[in-house]
Amino acid sequence: MTEKTTGASYAAAGVDIEAGDRAVELMKEWVKKTQRPEVLGGLGGFAGLFDASALKRYERPLLASATDGVGTKVDIARQMGVYDTIGHDLVAMVMDDIVVCGAEPLFMTDYICVGKVHPERVAAIVKGIAEGCVLAGCALVGGETAEHPGLLGPDDFDVAGAGTGVVEYDRLLGADRIRTGDAVIAMASSGLHSNGYSLVRHVLFDRAGMSLDQHVEELGRTLGEELLEPTKIYSLDCLALTRTAEVHAYSHITGGGLAANLARVIPDHLHATVDRSTWTPGAVFDLVGKAGQVEQLELEKTLNMGVGMMAVVPQESVDVALTALADRGVDAWVAGEITERGEHTEGAALTGSYAI
Repeated sequence: MTEKTTGASYAAAGVDIEAGDRAVELMKEWVKKTQRPEVLGGLGGFAGLFDASALKRYERPLLASATDGVGTKVDIARQMGVYDTIGHDLVAMVMDDIVVCGAEPLFMTDYICVGKVHPERVAAIVKGIAEGCVLAGCALVGGETAEHPGLLGPDDFDVAGAGTGVVEYDRLLGADRIRTGDAVIAMASSGLHSNGYSLVRHVLFDRAGMSLDQHVEELGRTLGEELLEPTKIYSLDCLALTRTAEVHAYSHITGGGLAANLARVIPDHLHATVDRSTWTPGAVFDLVGKAGQVEQLELEKTLNMGVGMMAVVPQESVDVALTALADRGVDAWVAGEITERGEHTEGAALTGSYAI
């Protein structure tokens, strides 16, 4: 009698199609909450549909696009077993890049890669993305969940996203609008946001031996709660500000820090000076610096130091801009100014010492 053999299957290879289908069903209610009138169809199609006739109201519409992820912050979420906030980070990283040029966020797609599909976990991630889309004013029109057994561990995952926005050509913000004498307004970050976590994890875990469940007095909560604090989403605040006051440019402070990101929107003949004494970075930045004996300049090249977005506005718009941001609950202040660039100066620089 010959022994019966079992042929190979997708499930035997580690991919669970039924679990993937279950995840889609669980996420549908959250995706629905992000819908805009221009979105056609629902979740489950091969492509998300957005009615472009809505752009007819523009004289010369420019589409703005961006894509990003949240880096190694996902490992903090995995270790803590908290999956419904990392999506806020993803939306912020994508849509706050788009709004920098003055564009209104329209829609977004996501990509979630996992070692093993846990439907409730995937749905929690999408819930966070959907909530972030609501805060950014955009629709979540689709995405992909991929199961990669053998490449990722059963609990490992990563997220990425891409977004699209639109701006009228003659309302495009950027370096061409900036003038000598303009003021630089800083908007407070909610913490580390989503950059520099490779340094942060190395310093706090490998060098300082700290743990995620460790209560840190100066933070007023556990280290894990601090590190998982969602990135602030500024999209609707920035759009509201451009409707209220004259704005010449925005700069989203992400990887590379304050000076490098601000320099990206400064024209070649001008210079931005940011005065450190106008604010005090949050306790987490001091913690990272001291725990790893990280030089201040290295911290400033890697972390946002308490500023998540900057706006460049003419001096006559400063008071209106600060009032408009305060009315929206955004902590903002004048942090610097635009001057002519000297022979040996770069696009932007930090001066002075942080306020204590």
